Amino acid sequence: MRRALRTPDGAHPVRRRSADHAPPDLGVYLERARGNAVRARELLAADGTLVSYSTLTRWLRAAGLRKAPPRAGEYIFAPGEEMQHDTSPHRVTIDGRVVTAQCAGLVLAYSRRLFIAYSPRFTRFEAKHFLREAAVFMDGTCPRCVIDNTHVVLASGSGSEAIIAPEMAAFARTLGFGFVAHRIGHPDRKGRIERIFAYVEGHFLPGRTFRDYADLNAQARRWCETVANATPKRVLGMSAEAAYVLEKPHLTPLPPVLPPVYEVVERTVDLSGYVSLDANRYSVPERLCGRPVTVYKYPEHVAVHDRGTLVAEHPRLIARRQGVMRDPAHHPTPVRKDRAVAPEDTFPWGDAPLLHAYAQALRRHSGQGRRRLRRLQELQRTYPAAPFLAAIRQALAFGLFDMARLETLILKQVAGDFFALADPGEPPDAF
Repeated sequence: MRRALRTPDGAHPVRRRSADHAPPDLGVYLERARGNAVRARELLAADGTLVSYSTLTRWLRAAGLRKAPPRAGEYIFAPGEEMQHDTSPHRVTIDGRVVTAQCAGLVLAYSRRLFIAYSPRFTRFEAKHFLREAAVFMDGTCPRCVIDNTHVVLASGSGSEAIIAPEMAAFARTLGFGFVAHRIGHPDRKGRIERIFAYVEGHFLPGRTFRDYADLNAQARRWCETVANATPKRVLGMSAEAAYVLEKPHLTPLPPVLPPVYEVVERTVDLSGYVSLDANRYSVPERLCGRPVTVYKYPEHVAVHDRGTLVAEHPRLIARRQGVMRDPAHHPTPVRKDRAVAPEDTFPWGDAPLLHAYAQALRRHSGQGRRRLRRLQELQRTYPAAPFLAAIRQALAFGLFDMARLETLILKQVAGDFFALADPGEPPDAF
């Protein structure tokens, strides 16, 4: 109507039509425009060929000069048909410090039930631990788990030609599922989990702080149960938890015994009585210094075995470097033994009340006096009893407790017994 009012006599304007056929040198125009379709359209218009942008892009696709833009299709999944897994780095506040933590997520494609967990890094060890925890949270698995082309799971290749790492494929089989990698540049294939991470960053992390990774994962699990899975979703018409009730009978049940997650490494105990693991040190009995041991790394603890015998077990240090875990029983601090023992219980004096009395007096005079008591015992074994006791009687009477002077007294007592002393009036023998 407005066009009719603007034209004289009410005549309708004639709209110029675009060319019906693409020019044969269309590729030359695209090359001159360095692949930019907008600029190619301008160059065609300058040469007299007026064409709309949509027609030009249709010509380019028909000539094989341009690929059709990827379209995010709508994927429909049956209950228990598929689950999707991915990871994303998030900035979180742990113990007052902002660090980068790896957020791993797994979602059931039908019910959209979600499970997330954090770790300081995401290797195959963390991946197996996460998948095991996610399977327990879901109380079952789907036969297909769609992932991207991550080296954590894949050994080589990508997409339909991807080769799953044997250890990851074997671990997945024990839980009742297999990995499927989507082709490169096609993240919409696992759009269920892709869209979750922005939701986690925008809803779960803001305003939250955590003491450690255990506290972070406890809060994340609680958030999944009370918020992410309990909130009604418009696309479902119900909450993920309600849809999970419908999907649960179709999940593959877990085996009666779940596969353990651990790594085994060989270490040699250093001269300080420690073994090193992930840049941290764990104590072992000091008798094993210099010997090879086997270290088992579990998600929550570390176990050290010597020839198949468990010799040490510690909580595992997570997200720490140069940390030390020491069991006081492994490296006991030397303690001086109690020396407050009665001399008569320690030194067998025999039936000699006089000697007992002298030993008690010696102890009172010099504290414990164990060194003097040992010397007194040596003197008792060295010299005859009669001269020894006579010297002890004399020393006790005068309060003499010097062992050197006591020995002099004993020698004076035994001089006549051990040596033939000459009469002072008799001349010495002539030689």
